[in-house]
Amino acid sequence: MRWAARFLPYRPQDTIARRFALTIMAAVTSAAVLSGMVVSFAGAWLQPPANDAGLAQAAISITHAIDVAPPALRPALAAATTTRIYRVEWHAVDDPLAAMLRQRAGLNDLQEPLAWLADLNPRSLMFAATADSPAAAHLHHDFLSDPHPRFLAIRLKDDSWLIYAHTHRGRDTIVRALRVGIVLTFLLLSAALVSLVAARQLSRPIERIAEAARQFGTNPQAPPIEETGPRELRGVIRAFNAMQGQIQKFVGYRTAMLAAISHDLRTPLTRMRLRGEFVEDVEQQARLFRDVDEMQAMVDGALAFFRDDANEEAVTAFDLGGLLTIIADEYADQGVAVAYAGPSHAVYRGRPFALKRAITNLVENAVRHATPPSVTLEDPPGSMAIIVRDDGPGIPEDALEQVFSPFFRLDRSRNRVTGGVGLGLTAALAIVRGHGGDITLTNRPEGGLEARVTLPVT
Repeated sequence: MRWAARFLPYRPQDTIARRFALTIMAAVTSAAVLSGMVVSFAGAWLQPPANDAGLAQAAISITHAIDVAPPALRPALAAATTTRIYRVEWHAVDDPLAAMLRQRAGLNDLQEPLAWLADLNPRSLMFAATADSPAAAHLHHDFLSDPHPRFLAIRLKDDSWLIYAHTHRGRDTIVRALRVGIVLTFLLLSAALVSLVAARQLSRPIERIAEAARQFGTNPQAPPIEETGPRELRGVIRAFNAMQGQIQKFVGYRTAMLAAISHDLRTPLTRMRLRGEFVEDVEQQARLFRDVDEMQAMVDGALAFFRDDANEEAVTAFDLGGLLTIIADEYADQGVAVAYAGPSHAVYRGRPFALKRAITNLVENAVRHATPPSVTLEDPPGSMAIIVRDDGPGIPEDALEQVFSPFFRLDRSRNRVTGGVGLGLTAALAIVRGHGGDITLTNRPEGGLEARVTLPVT
């Protein structure tokens, strides 16, 4: 198969360098085509100005035609061949200008023309004139509009002369500048257009990678990215997908292992309770059962925590304001007044049941240890903020971060009935950080605790 590959047609790889090269080529080609079309269809006012070479080509045909015409017809033929770009004058043998040309006198800046005139070149010359030069009195030229003209003089066979002169040299300069401006304008426009299209094609895979990274930060079960784009970006996407798959496997193994450990702890706890029935000391038996019940509650809480971590719900768009209103109404049904302030409708993309559990844990923590809180929803640019405030005693400053640790409880809530097992705030923080946000606790200056949940808007 190796020898067969040599005869297969070459297939260039899609790389960033190749795209840049194609972009430059497309920009230059489109600029040339567009500017050429504009110049072609814009009419005579934007045609290339008659330069010396163009005038020489016209002079060859006109000179041969007038040279064979009778002298009486030559002034009319010269006038008939005059255009708005160049003017033709015929000067007879006895004309003063013809004498000056034969004698090479009274003329400024005499030059021999280039080889453009072919067989006419030996009997032609170029000269300049100004308004105060001797030849100016015999030339039909507007020296006010063009004070430094140049003329092409060709001697006919009977020693008379034909004089050719541009009539719009100033306009030619404007046309040249206009042509250059149009070419540059279309070059810039076409380069910008082609570059924008190419940059869009190149940036789309990068945007998909960034979006996938954001989704993976809020949804560990996000699907892999489709491998498209240049070769270098496909390599980045392939590496990102491999990393995402490894992290998903690691999280799955960790969750399954911790859940299995917590589940296996139930068996020795059950044996401890059974053996405790044989303890004759009632006080010691009660202490043992209390410790077993506390450990059982911790194991059940850990199992619920890991189960929720393993069975994450799908990310969807939902009404966050309506969700907070439902939480307040549920507590109102229990006789607990939880005030809500904020918009009644605020669309957010996330996991609604998980967020409801996180906010409920914060509210429940305030209801147990402080006063029924107030819940406020704010929507600053680029994020959502949920603030839970109570009027309780607050918590020590050195414990504001520790309360998020698993199974951590403050001294005043060591009672399992009122204080829980210490996983509520841990679960809430895990859920919020799973959405790419964070929870901060601060003691209010007027008293009480404020829990601020910040959620990014994606």
